[in-house]
Amino acid sequence: MSDITARLRTILPRGVTLAEATAPMALWPEEDLPGAVPARLAEFGAGRSAARQALRDLGLAPVAIPMALDRAPIWPEAATGSISHCAGACLAVMGLTRDYVGLGLDIEPLHPLPAELWSTVLRPEEHKQINDLPQPHQGLQALRIFVAKEATYKAQYLITRQIFDFQTLRIIWQDQSFTAELCTAISPIEKGFQIQGRCAENSHFFAAFCAVPSYAVPTYAVPT
Repeated sequence: MSDITARLRTILPRGVTLAEATAPMALWPEEDLPGAVPARLAEFGAGRSAARQALRDLGLAPVAIPMALDRAPIWPEAATGSISHCAGACLAVMGLTRDYVGLGLDIEPLHPLPAELWSTVLRPEEHKQINDLPQPHQGLQALRIFVAKEATYKAQYLITRQIFDFQTLRIIWQDQSFTAELCTAISPIEKGFQIQGRCAENSHFFAAFCAVPSYAVPTYAVPT
């Protein structure tokens, strides 16, 4: 088990499992990706392998996890999850749908986010907060905001099934946790809706996790 995996496990809520893929794995027949290059197939297979292990850890049977037309994973009926991979890491989290509407996980190498991307990723107030930091810390904090927004987007996607830009979310930091706030209504979620997240970091990676508990969206009809 890698160090970043061990650190992530300490911040996950009860009922969420985490698994990592340490080698390329074969795809199940239902997961075929016609025309995909070998590198994409290896990445895809590793993510599915990690997700199946997380399903086992939940006490569920491993199943094929095909890709929907919108490219989102098609999870088994009783579970929901999230897969993330980057150079050197491939992880998946899973939880039961009775507990969570959606889960989000994102991991990236711990390198400063290039300054030319800041205006795309950061809201004006986030940009100002970064400018107030010492220069050596600015790019890394921009990366942390990027990863937190990616994890939040994944967690909410099963509710909205909508694509939106980074400006739609505002990240509010509290040490090793964060609150992601929706700055624009994205049907059926109202403006101001908040998703709570946590993060883990070592000398090589930064990872963010967030979850939407089932009780948090009692009035929303989640698309199937």
